[in-house]
Amino acid sequence: MSTVIHGSAEPGFEPVADAFAAAFAGRPAMGAALHVKMDGQTVVDLWGGVADARDNRAWTADTPSVIFSCTKGLMSILIARLVQDGKLDYLAPVARYWPEFAVSGKASVTVGEALAHRAGLSAPRQTLTEDDILTWDRVTAILADQEPLWPIGEGYQYHALTHGWLAGELVRRVTGVSPGAYFRQLIAEPLGVDAWIGLPDAVQPRVAHLQVSPPLSALWADEAGKPGPNWPYKAMTLGDALPADLVTADGGFNHERIRAAEIPGAGGIATAAALASIWSATVVPVKGERLVGDAVIATATRTQSEGRPVFGGDPPYSRWGYGFQLDSEARRYLGDGCFGHDGAGGQVGFADPRHRIGFGFITNWMMGPEDQRATEIITALRKVTS
Repeated sequence: MSTVIHGSAEPGFEPVADAFAAAFAGRPAMGAALHVKMDGQTVVDLWGGVADARDNRAWTADTPSVIFSCTKGLMSILIARLVQDGKLDYLAPVARYWPEFAVSGKASVTVGEALAHRAGLSAPRQTLTEDDILTWDRVTAILADQEPLWPIGEGYQYHALTHGWLAGELVRRVTGVSPGAYFRQLIAEPLGVDAWIGLPDAVQPRVAHLQVSPPLSALWADEAGKPGPNWPYKAMTLGDALPADLVTADGGFNHERIRAAEIPGAGGIATAAALASIWSATVVPVKGERLVGDAVIATATRTQSEGRPVFGGDPPYSRWGYGFQLDSEARRYLGDGCFGHDGAGGQVGFADPRHRIGFGFITNWMMGPEDQRATEIITALRKVTS
């Protein structure tokens, strides 16, 4: 039986709605939502499926879900705004704002390099626990003290989780508030969106329950069996802090205390409408708010890292600006000039300045390299906007 799709798409966007509906084929336990804004106005608002397969709770218009690394995109917006406001400089050393960082060969690492996955801190040398990652000062102190995993200036490696603490501590140092609080003040409250970095207790019951597809579990089981040190694997687990899949039936990001913590490399929680609204507000005003101006966006989206990373891996490879994920073979958006960030399991949020689009797709059915759901939806959107 096919999944009932709720919501609407404006005339001309029917192929996008069809691609969204097709994403549910053969996945009866899946829930998802899609939202697209153009010129600040909603043109696609769709949802369907199951928010929690354990009790068959339906996905509704206001169901939020963990957006994983899409959170890095939100943090990159915060940093860009602080650059625009003159409180941070991409070319300045991290240590200008965070003096404790200037040890173990990292004194020259710039804010931009840290955002572009070039700080040599893609994984902790220490083995962290779940209790560690719930304690902000514990993680940031470890990263500040750590010797880089490779010589600075000799490449990049995706900072899967540590990126959030690096960006977040910069935010905290120059604003005096936590990244979750600054996100709420600058973005969530002015735009009136359901998005959080550090989930309030009152929202916990609404959040979708996450499940992992067998191919994704198999991929991480294979990674776990590789000889060490396997730094890309440790970048996901931080040692003993998280499962490699990022979730278990009731652990990892399915656990309330993990969701409540500020883990800005992967712990953001949002609705699809919130993601689309936030990204839209980076290119056009939304509710009177323009988050970042064109000049800073142009600087922040120049390519800083691309090609084969330090620890290898199979192509295609992503392309990065100052924290923003750019259009590439690994993550196709609508073309050059687009910027955003995808997230583990299939989440995607991005902006397109040319078409003045903000896009958000979220799902609780996590898939791996075989996943084409968002790609097919974006392909359909590209065709109707070209």
